[in-house]
Amino acid sequence: MVLKVISDPKSYIIHHLHHLQMNLFDFSIVNESTNRKSSFFIVNLDSLFFSLFLGCLFLFFFYRISKEATVKLPGKLQSFVELVVIFVDTNVKDMYKTKSVLIPPLSLTVFVWTFLMNSMDLFPIDFFPLLGNSILGINFLKVVPSSDINITMSMSISIFLLILFYSIKKNGFFSFLKKMSLHPFNHPFFFVFNLILELVTLFSKPISLGLRLFGNIYSSEIIFMMISGLIPWWGQFFLSVPWSIFHILVIFLQSFIFMVLTIVYLSAAIEEN
Repeated sequence: MVLKVISDPKSYIIHHLHHLQMNLFDFSIVNESTNRKSSFFIVNLDSLFFSLFLGCLFLFFFYRISKEATVKLPGKLQSFVELVVIFVDTNVKDMYKTKSVLIPPLSLTVFVWTFLMNSMDLFPIDFFPLLGNSILGINFLKVVPSSDINITMSMSISIFLLILFYSIKKNGFFSFLKKMSLHPFNHPFFFVFNLILELVTLFSKPISLGLRLFGNIYSSEIIFMMISGLIPWWGQFFLSVPWSIFHILVIFLQSFIFMVLTIVYLSAAIEEN
């Protein structure tokens, strides 16, 4: 696996694309020889573990900083956390003028959590698989949760459900249906056309939100794999370091875009008339 020597670059890349998976029928670990007919009930354990671990790390770290904020002078870590909170709060206020108890904390969670998941791509691609194989004897391990479409779509669907909830809560269920069927053409004759058009608009939000994050991080991960699999070790530095520096911008930008779209979509749902 990474650790039996893989001399073929194609095999090396394909190997790194596999997740550590569990079949929920019998709770067995999936390997190359496993029959994957029941793939719907196979979960990616590595994506779940690292996403939950990073989420808990974020909550613990911010909670500790917030508890210490009023009892001692601010240090560098507290100042950094305050800058992040101010940055998110400023963006929320610029896009949503009404006070909300949901959007600011949700936006902060989305931004920091997505940033942490994206940042896992900066670790050497063989580092965690090597540890996993040496210590736990596992053959596959992917450590970038946001390169797993299941994770990104789960986040976007959660936001989509909030959009539906607040749209219906603000307008009422029948008013929501009325808006869906009488917009943009306010005539009963266009009922079906309006409904199809609005449904496409509605469902395109979570799909584009999840696929945009997944596509950018997954493609960046593929480039790291190609550098590691196709180029001799002594020449990887000249490509991996510049790409890592550029990837830092991708990590921040994709986290920021995900946060901004979350604010925009939820603000529109809450302010709907």
